[in-house]
Amino acid sequence: MTSSLKSTLNWFSAIVGAVIALQAIYVAMAGGWDITLSRSWILCGAVIVALLNNLLADKRLKSGDLPSGPFKVALWAFDLLLIVIFVIATLKFIEIMRLIEETLFEYETADIAIAFAGVLVLLETTRRLFGLPIVIIAALGILYCLYGEYLPGFLNHSGFSLNRSMQTIWYSFQGVYGLPMGVVLQVVLIFVVFGVVLEGSGASDALIRASVALTGRTRGGPAHSAVVASAVFGSMSGSVTANVVGTGSFTIPMIKRRGFPAATAGGIEAAASTGGQIVPPVMGAAAFLMADLTGSAYTTICIAALIPALFYYGSLFASISIQAGASGIEPIPKSERPPLNKQDLVACLLFVIPILTIVFVLVMGRSPALAGFWAIVAAVILGGFNKRNRENPRVIWEVLKKAGRACAWIIVAVGCIGVILGVLNLTGLGLAFASVVAEFSEYSLFAALLTTALAALVLGMGMPTLPAYLIIILVLGPVMQKLGAELIPTHMFVFYFGVLSAITPPVAIGAFAAAPIAGAHPFSTAIAAVRLAIVGFIIPFIFVYEPSLLLVGSFDLESFVRVSVSLAFAIWLINTAMIGYEGGNLGSIERSLRALVGVGLLIQVPALQMGLLVIGILIVIQRRMQARRKDTQKL
Repeated sequence: MTSSLKSTLNWFSAIVGAVIALQAIYVAMAGGWDITLSRSWILCGAVIVALLNNLLADKRLKSGDLPSGPFKVALWAFDLLLIVIFVIATLKFIEIMRLIEETLFEYETADIAIAFAGVLVLLETTRRLFGLPIVIIAALGILYCLYGEYLPGFLNHSGFSLNRSMQTIWYSFQGVYGLPMGVVLQVVLIFVVFGVVLEGSGASDALIRASVALTGRTRGGPAHSAVVASAVFGSMSGSVTANVVGTGSFTIPMIKRRGFPAATAGGIEAAASTGGQIVPPVMGAAAFLMADLTGSAYTTICIAALIPALFYYGSLFASISIQAGASGIEPIPKSERPPLNKQDLVACLLFVIPILTIVFVLVMGRSPALAGFWAIVAAVILGGFNKRNRENPRVIWEVLKKAGRACAWIIVAVGCIGVILGVLNLTGLGLAFASVVAEFSEYSLFAALLTTALAALVLGMGMPTLPAYLIIILVLGPVMQKLGAELIPTHMFVFYFGVLSAITPPVAIGAFAAAPIAGAHPFSTAIAAVRLAIVGFIIPFIFVYEPSLLLVGSFDLESFVRVSVSLAFAIWLINTAMIGYEGGNLGSIERSLRALVGVGLLIQVPALQMGLLVIGILIVIQRRMQARRKDTQKL
């Protein structure tokens, strides 16, 4: 009986997930439908999929054993009860929203109780997917609504009953079903589906083969191929864990075989996969969300993201090359390099053409959602030329199931963020917190940036990037702009730290996904990933102070050249100082000097940068001359 019940639940979950994915495609093609029905039922479907894929009966007990017998059935009954409660809460939301449109409405105790139960189910679902941190924040927000009148200082408000709180959080478009949910359903989901379709078509396999062939001559070899593959695939998928598992299962073992330590191999993949979300043109769907929030053209966002992304991955390449040199790793012998044959070149079209399709449709002035739709059409057609797909039509069903699960995860996270936004809208805490940050920062932009970066890292832990970006930019974005930051650099700054939270301890979800594949400790893998990606934590501060790096807004060619050259030298000096190698092992004094000059080059004072550039060039020249003398002596 239990096995048949489990099978039935799995099928039901798969069908609901497939429907969510199909409706995302339909909305992208034909436009949205009634917001009350769409937002409520899609969230309801997402909760059902999430709960059925994370049943309590499937969790191991403290003893390490799975529940069995009557206890297991009781756990299933509890999960089914949660689903029933959420369906009832969804129906009640639809009923009351219709009544509000037609007449004045007075909430009854039962209405509030149902709404509160729905919120609790949403929080429990979020906990199973993403852990406690974001759930604790949402729960504290609800308590703050109820008891904030007893708190001191800027936290104090007039006090709101549970009735009034649920009216905003559940029975309105200012909370769970608010604007972020609408943006995700209309713009983001189609690109989540696109990433899964592209992976299912075999594009990721072709991408990895091409990356390995192109980087075979470098010292890093497979490590550099992981960087290339993860940059491209990560931009399309928007999921760090999917990127790590999808490309890492192939690249991490290769990196280890080349002689890199296990933690470093996992860290390389985690850092490369995380950075995929900052790479245009898709940026894990963030480009379209950012364009919508800033009122900027999509092409403007892509141009702004280009140079920082190149610096991020350039730094990864440099760090890997230096590490390979320090470990005595040589390039892969030519005889062992897999050649790119005609079949591989044709296979590369599986990911090249869909990306070009997105760019073409957007340049034609059509919506991002429609661009995602046609990209999926292109990916499906090209996938049909793959013999493996033709022989296994079931791959379509598997892709729809996987896409539905990926969409459900994002939707549940945004629903939980909606609880927090409802609290902020009701209590005015967002404005109060923003004013306190401004006072705490003493009108210092740098202090505000540090506060914002920390908040983004904390809120992003274990969460998808887009929801973390949404909540921070809505609360702290105005403060940064008030203190002098431009609009697009502000959004980019928050987004970068939301992305980098995936490799930041203690949660570091990207590193935790890479560690088992590498056979390394998750925390060691996270430390390695942060060290490799250290420039990613620095770049956002630079483009806030020097927006010219983004090529948009107040662009100045002289500033752009100065900042770019300084940053390039800083990247090289800091990486060689951290690893302690450049053509030979570096002494402690030289490492310290390189670190000081590298950090100094990041300070946006033109006169200081010019002086340190001269010193940096002399340091590099001196090291190269010393290495040549050693080579001559050996001969």
